[in-house]
Amino acid sequence: MISIIIPIYNQAGKLSSCLESIKKQTYDNFEIILVNDGSTDDIHSVAEIWKQEFGIRFEYISYGENKGAPAARNAGLAKSKGAFILFCDADATLEPFALETMLEALGKHTEASYAYSSFLWGRKLFKSFPFDAERLKKEPYIHTISLIRREHMPKSGWDESIKKFQDWDLWLTMLKEDHNGYWIDQVLFRVSPGGSMSNWVPKIFYKLFPFLLEVKKYKAAMGKVKEKHGL
Repeated sequence: MISIIIPIYNQAGKLSSCLESIKKQTYDNFEIILVNDGSTDDIHSVAEIWKQEFGIRFEYISYGENKGAPAARNAGLAKSKGAFILFCDADATLEPFALETMLEALGKHTEASYAYSSFLWGRKLFKSFPFDAERLKKEPYIHTISLIRREHMPKSGWDESIKKFQDWDLWLTMLKEDHNGYWIDQVLFRVSPGGSMSNWVPKIFYKLFPFLLEVKKYKAAMGKVKEKHGL
């Protein structure tokens, strides 16, 4: 079974599209754990509707304060039961064959601990690359929405002190434990602008405008991850 863990903070308007895409999956042996990370919009009402749709396969967790996505993912992970885990952002929609494709990839590539793909951010294609440990140490190129073998998920879970590049931190932690990924050369999901990647700008921006506050924050966050992993 696949445990799909969805952390959400003030994205009630996008949640139904995400859950509708999960409902249409060609692989249906899954559970959904929705973790409300202290939202102030009407996520409860949306969750109730989808609870009726999915029944016992749907669990809703809610707590009062906003603790951040890593904490929400850890809360969902603690409740999950699947042999495989997919951390799905609420602003993402999966292609109907996404779960089946990722699961088949891990079935064929038993050496891999997780499967990842390319994706669309709005209309922009984010094409990834075959897994390369040395490249991973230099740059984040694997999205959070990847299928992970539960037994290879770090015991410590997500580092709740990391506020940016959380996925990069996770893959680097797994790399230290000799757990590698496998790239599926397909677009398996789409991320809606205005959510987790809403501040994306071209790489050249960071070279041309190093004095801007947003660029300084970006580099500081990247430096924190690199320092943690001795890069």
